[in-house]
Amino acid sequence: MTTAAVALVGDRSPSVQAHTRVPALLAALRERDGLTLDAYWIPTTDADDLTGFDAIWMLPGSPYRSEAGAVNAARTAREHGIPFLGTCGGFQHTVLEYARNVLGLAVAHAENDPEAEEFLLVPLECSLAGHEDAVRLAPGSLAERVIGAERSVERYSCNFGLNTRYLPVLEAGGLRFTGRDEAGAVRVLELPDHPFFLATLFQPELAGDGTRPPPGHHRLRLRRRRPCREPLRRAGPRGRIAAGSASPPLSGVAGGEAPLPAASGATGSRRRSCGPRPRPSPSRRAPAGRPARRGRTP
Repeated sequence: MTTAAVALVGDRSPSVQAHTRVPALLAALRERDGLTLDAYWIPTTDADDLTGFDAIWMLPGSPYRSEAGAVNAARTAREHGIPFLGTCGGFQHTVLEYARNVLGLAVAHAENDPEAEEFLLVPLECSLAGHEDAVRLAPGSLAERVIGAERSVERYSCNFGLNTRYLPVLEAGGLRFTGRDEAGAVRVLELPDHPFFLATLFQPELAGDGTRPPPGHHRLRLRRRRPCREPLRRAGPRGRIAAGSASPPLSGVAGGEAPLPAASGATGSRRRSCGPRPRPSPSRRAPAGRPARRGRTP
């Protein structure tokens, strides 16, 4: 049986449905695929050193307690070739990390720093909280190979998306956006020349009734860097989850992500053309020729 040590980066909360499904998803991976994930919950406030893990899974739950911790999780995976999956808030902070640390853009997340001058992540025209929608995946992309189809219907619980003004510079800088909704809004990103680096604005954790692992979680085992070593980490705020066991008590409060209804059946697509609002307004943009002030990092 294959074992891998996985960092579950996020601030656990019973109000985030994706968090409550983690123990069952881990158990399903073990039973169906023979994959035991030695999973550790890592609060964003404690995500300073993740290099010892075999994979990093940044879960939903924004706004995170520490933007810096979430950004560092994505950076660690990118720089060290650690298999990475980011969902919802994980997608948002992954693109924020790349824009700041690779492209040198002085940008902020509007949810984390509403007083900043330049926003990379902005409120959506229509909230996606509680909705599901079709996503079209680029043929031959990692996302298409993982999901096994060029079109998929996925569930969301988010209110923020990518500011489309930055899409050209992000693509020119090396990010590949391989999933879009029917209106062309970005929903999936991946990083070429990385063993496994995938982030989605939708939440694959919410697929079905929570007893079958989404494809992306299964494929992480094919990208594992090295055999797991025990003991991996010190005890403390990092909570360990045994696959198949009951979830440890959830603590903390996660805002921004609206709780989804408990029903697991498909509800049908309830939106078609939502996208980021045209923010920031011209009055809030930095004057031409002057670098914008970088958003605060909590």
